[in-house]
Amino acid sequence: MSPAPAADRRYRTGIAVTSAAVLHPAAVTVTELDRVLRRGEPTLRPTPVPGTGLVVPAAHLDGFDLRSWARSHCADPTGRDRLRRVAGRATLPVRTACCVALATCTAARLTEAEARDTSVVIAGNNLALGHQSRAAAAYAADPATVRAGHLLDCFDTDALGAVGEVTGCGGEGWPIGGSSAAGALALIHATRMVAAGQAPRCLVVAPVNDLSPVEIGAFVKAGAMTPVTAGGDAAAACRPFDESHDGIAVAQVAAAVLVEPASEAHRRGIRPLGRILGSGTSTDARRGTRPDTDGQVRAMRKALSDCALAPSDIDYVNAHATGSAVGDDSEAAALAEVFGAGGPMAPESKAGGPAAVDAAAVDAAAVDAAAVDAAAVDGPWVNSTKALLGHGLGAAGLVEAVATLLQLAGGYCHANPHLAKPVRTDLRFVTDTITRAPLRTALSNSFAFSGINASLVLGRAEEDCP
Repeated sequence: MSPAPAADRRYRTGIAVTSAAVLHPAAVTVTELDRVLRRGEPTLRPTPVPGTGLVVPAAHLDGFDLRSWARSHCADPTGRDRLRRVAGRATLPVRTACCVALATCTAARLTEAEARDTSVVIAGNNLALGHQSRAAAAYAADPATVRAGHLLDCFDTDALGAVGEVTGCGGEGWPIGGSSAAGALALIHATRMVAAGQAPRCLVVAPVNDLSPVEIGAFVKAGAMTPVTAGGDAAAACRPFDESHDGIAVAQVAAAVLVEPASEAHRRGIRPLGRILGSGTSTDARRGTRPDTDGQVRAMRKALSDCALAPSDIDYVNAHATGSAVGDDSEAAALAEVFGAGGPMAPESKAGGPAAVDAAAVDAAAVDAAAVDAAAVDGPWVNSTKALLGHGLGAAGLVEAVATLLQLAGGYCHANPHLAKPVRTDLRFVTDTITRAPLRTALSNSFAFSGINASLVLGRAEEDCP
């Protein structure tokens, strides 16, 4: 594989994820997210869809209170007051964006001058559809209920302005759409800006996507989401890569990261969470919801080429894998094409030894047969965070990048608890138990409607590209 251009050397050796923050119903800090991943327990619950009679599997931030979050997670009284003043009456996407952005900047220990030079990239589009739906219904009932503030609420740029005011970040500002690939695309754009010297650092923020009953109903009608029936198990509803998969589960999740040259993080005495080594994107040149294996293959190969890595250099794959039959099957085929047909492993894996199931988490005699089969297949471990957290839509790519970096740092692959019968036998799937493995590099995929494909190559903080 040809080496990366000289101008991009910094991209693969020195662009760090200095700090991060997340907001999920089961994890309101990065430390809590790490615990959720290590436990391997799904966080999905049966969630009624207002006005429809439907109950769907989801992870919702019901009753999220910004003031309560500020009291618990913002030690600076001035920062708390600013957060409440700026975002107190904003939409849920803007409130969550401001919280994770403030937490990320605080963890990065930015000075006021450094914040002023920090660029902001907002991931996602059509962020507040639920709010818009409720506002439209209220207006139809009584036009006098309209607020002047709706002029801000109805545009996604409100998140950019609010995050800037709360954090003091005053560099370039970019709202980047891309449906379910938005989080990854925003991180790619930010990393390219820093690598090219166009920004000293970038704050990437992925707000919650607030869907209305219309969008949920459309997911169900399209066969992409299966409602929870009486007596059904919502926690088991999302089954990525399992032959029984039958739909996605939506999660209200927000995330933020700060990217900058690793030297800058070290100068402030911070050990980065990890590194961005490379990226690749492609489009399928067509409209619709059906994925295209060829486009996904091109994105993954571009990402590997971007940092001069071979497929054999990748230890772990965070797949987009939503739990939909069409999407999972397409991505599994793409992964098999990129990483080659599986074969018997040598007695020792390339990362230094065979992966082992966590003895503290499960009796070795009870290991599922699928996990044993996985150990007989070479190639990277393949997994899906959506089995645990749900599908974060526009925020998925960013929160899953954070989850992947946590696993690289911790040397583990979280369980995929409902993967009993994998859709393929030539991929090394993580199954229902946590797997210990000496991980160095990972590929993280994000794919979206209308044929948008994005792949990121991530690395541990202390290691350069092999």
